[in-house]
Amino acid sequence: MSTSAAPAVGEKSWLAALLLCLFLGTIGVHRFYVGKVGTGILMIITFGGFGIWTLIDLIVIAVGKFTDKQGLALAR
Repeated sequence: MSTSAAPAVGEKSWLAALLLCLFLGTIGVHRFYVGKVGTGILMIITFGGFGIWTLIDLIVIAVGKFTDKQGLALAR
């Protein structure tokens, strides 16, 4: 008998976050979408960490490890 529970899932859409990151990632729109306003502002200032931060976020979202502000997984 397994006692592991399914990971908690938030209300924010995985697909929406992925598309926002893909098209508007350098200005951090996907971070604002999931409630991470502070890092969203940093992404605006640095143009997505000169693209590197945006690329990392895109990969993390694509593999399903990106979370919202409360640490909940994005809904698929």
